[in-house]
Amino acid sequence: MSENNNRVKNTNDSELQDRLVAINRVTKVTKGGRAFTFAAIVVVGNGNGVVGWGLGKAGEVTAAIAKGVEAAKKNLIRVPVLKGTVPHEQVARFGGAEVILLPASQGTGVKAGGAMRAVLESVGITDVLAKSKGSSNPHNLVKATFAALGEMRDAYTVAQNRGISIDKVFNG
Repeated sequence: MSENNNRVKNTNDSELQDRLVAINRVTKVTKGGRAFTFAAIVVVGNGNGVVGWGLGKAGEVTAAIAKGVEAAKKNLIRVPVLKGTVPHEQVARFGGAEVILLPASQGTGVKAGGAMRAVLESVGITDVLAKSKGSSNPHNLVKATFAALGEMRDAYTVAQNRGISIDKVFNG
């Protein structure tokens, strides 16, 4: 299932909470000296299965964050969340980053690092085991996490796509 099928068309902007994942100061050396700009990766989510990410670049930190939030609102996807966790295990790669998401029992909490934690908490997942391998670059980690979440499907969707009952999905 491609990420396009999970796209969210309209969501009330007042419900969306934004989280800053990373900020990067970029220096351009010119004849007149150094020019500083900032790049901010931002994740927005409603805590109920809708999440998006965006990258904002500007001369000031606040402007970069604001641009990142606007970009994130245009890039929303819907993720199935079952009892506060992911419906099944999922592995995804983007660039040098590889992420592994595993369902966890209630009370486990979000066992994930930095960039992955921001994405998973924004989507409304409360219990998950996650591991990142390879690159720790926040850009690629966020994109790999979104790739994994975009491929998540719940049992109801699988049953509907196959034209069978939910009971048959689990019991064959």
